[in-house]
Amino acid sequence: MITHTINEFLRNSLPNLKIAVIGDVMVDRYVFGDVSRISPEAPVPVNRVSSIKEVLGGAGNVASNLANLDCHVYLGGIAGNDVHGQVLKELLAADGIDTSGMIYGDHRSTITKMRILGDRQQMMRLDFETISDVTEEEECRLVEWLKALCEDGLQGIVISDYGKGVCTPSVLAKVFAIAKEYNIQTIVDPKGADWSKYNGATCITPNVKELGESVGYALDNTDEAVIKAAGKVLANVELEYVIATRSAKGITVVAKDGRTWHNPATQQDVFDVSGAGDTVVSMMIACLASGLSMRLALHIANGAAGIVVSKVGTYPIHRSELIDLWQSLQQRGHMKPLYTKEEMKALIDQWKSKDETVVFTNGCFDILHRGHITYLQEAAQLGQHLIIGLNSDESVKRLKGETRPIIGEEDRAALLSALGCIDGVVLFGEDTPAELLAYLQPNILVKGGDYKKEDIVGRESVDDVEVLSFKDGYSTSDIVKKIATMAKEGKL
Repeated sequence: MITHTINEFLRNSLPNLKIAVIGDVMVDRYVFGDVSRISPEAPVPVNRVSSIKEVLGGAGNVASNLANLDCHVYLGGIAGNDVHGQVLKELLAADGIDTSGMIYGDHRSTITKMRILGDRQQMMRLDFETISDVTEEEECRLVEWLKALCEDGLQGIVISDYGKGVCTPSVLAKVFAIAKEYNIQTIVDPKGADWSKYNGATCITPNVKELGESVGYALDNTDEAVIKAAGKVLANVELEYVIATRSAKGITVVAKDGRTWHNPATQQDVFDVSGAGDTVVSMMIACLASGLSMRLALHIANGAAGIVVSKVGTYPIHRSELIDLWQSLQQRGHMKPLYTKEEMKALIDQWKSKDETVVFTNGCFDILHRGHITYLQEAAQLGQHLIIGLNSDESVKRLKGETRPIIGEEDRAALLSALGCIDGVVLFGEDTPAELLAYLQPNILVKGGDYKKEDIVGRESVDDVEVLSFKDGYSTSDIVKKIATMAKEGKL
């Protein structure tokens, strides 16, 4: 059922969606170069420019994301009749974005952010902008434009607020009233500490810093702190959901009725987070406007953000990339629950030939519990692929006693293989994985507990060894004892 729903969304729903984006439209200019010396004129690096790239920024990047998802996108905002304004028009035309809601004026300048990069690292940002609120006439034109779209079957509205003058309380009050009248989903990328002007929106998508500013204190990036702060927002602002983007910790959604969803960040090399929030906004409104559940929308948006942060610069997600990601996940879901050591060796050699890091850990994993999951997720973050050396039933029996394992090797392997962070499971029958490690030759060996690296068996067969702490309060032995006690007391 889920497979059919996602396929239908990616292949049929996205190209037929009608989404309006209202907000502060910008041009992002990237100046790429390399730095090899310090200027003799002043103690500053000399960046030898190799190329210049211009892309849509701010609300324009949200519109670009939606356009590259093949949605029908309508953009409303203000800009100047200047050189940067001409660049903006060309960029919008290239993405096929409907600009009937764009208002250009001789009295305005087009907001432009120039980022100087040397050797892929951002060295400086230059902002060209003159900020002023929309006039009464401009507000009327935007509102009339939006109402006409709603009458023509608009399905979603994005508010992209960068505090540059479009998203005034007056404009937003009218937008949310129209959305309510036509029963249209709305999502807000907020700015500033006062969120009362967003009353009436469906969703709001702050990062942790913005969420902290809204409640008046610096926020720790923990589940408990984020949920508590989101609850305060929902108690004071008329919203249905707070969708908090949490960098390396992924995304957390808190609903007005108290329901909560967490989705950890996808495993990607992070080169640049510019525009990642815009990607989440775009994907969430597309998913919700298509009628997908919040849980499913969260998974899809998080996967899209994982693609974007692996790129340099502001980067709009493409529908073809999402389809490729979904197909790879489907293939992953059909991978073998158990590999022979020869099959695993071939896979590892293939990954290493692409300079991909292979992480190895081992264990009995008898009765899989939360402590195991947390440990495995942390191990997976150390490379591109995580493989498990699983003790065979005979090996577990020698190590744990005649009553173990509780779960057979094939079932333990199937459970582990079903985890998204694991790329393969291979059995070994010895008491230690030393022989298996010598044969497989992965890059990193991970152990959990209080080991000293020099005491870890198999360290000579890998490039590096990492020791991770186990999550307190979780133990297979404790679970077995609890079950035995309950059985003895007749509670089972």
